[in-house]
Amino acid sequence: MLEKLLSPTDLLARLTSTTESASKLIIITGSSGSGKTGWCLELIRQARIHGIEPVGLVSPAVFEQSVKIGIDLVDITNNERHLLGVKRDEFHRRLPEQRGFAQLHWLIDPEVLDWGNRILLGLSTKCDLLLLDELGPLEFLANNGLTVGMSLIDRKEYRLACVVVRPNLVQNSLERWPWVDAIYDIDQLVEIERE
Repeated sequence: MLEKLLSPTDLLARLTSTTESASKLIIITGSSGSGKTGWCLELIRQARIHGIEPVGLVSPAVFEQSVKIGIDLVDITNNERHLLGVKRDEFHRRLPEQRGFAQLHWLIDPEVLDWGNRILLGLSTKCDLLLLDELGPLEFLANNGLTVGMSLIDRKEYRLACVVVRPNLVQNSLERWPWVDAIYDIDQLVEIERE
């Protein structure tokens, strides 16, 4: 099931070349900093060029002086963004009310998660391209976080969904969604390009 990563252009060409209406689910995985979000952002750009309006959420890193200090949550539809999480040593400056809960090295803002879930609740049924960057331990292990996104995937309310999942949670995603069509590993792409 692990396949060589398609470029966003090639993936969209597959989508637009078929009239098949069955839902397709792609898992994008890779280590931290491997380019998963960048791949998703390029997919969004290419989709719009091809007349496909993507929906969902992406989570780009927030950098300060070349150091990753946080993660934003961005609504793909209108580019509205909110600070989703900050490194625990940064939280006193970024989230002064100390709201949120710790997730490994991050303090996650539950109000931003609620905002993200409201965005996902408002999506029209059966969208062409759904992106969720990323579903992680909160969703798979704690039944928290972007739970509406999990439900959208469960109900197959998309023509194509691309979901970013860390490597250690790929098995969890396969257990929940045994109909996954392909798993693309960004790290494998980097290794292939180096050879």
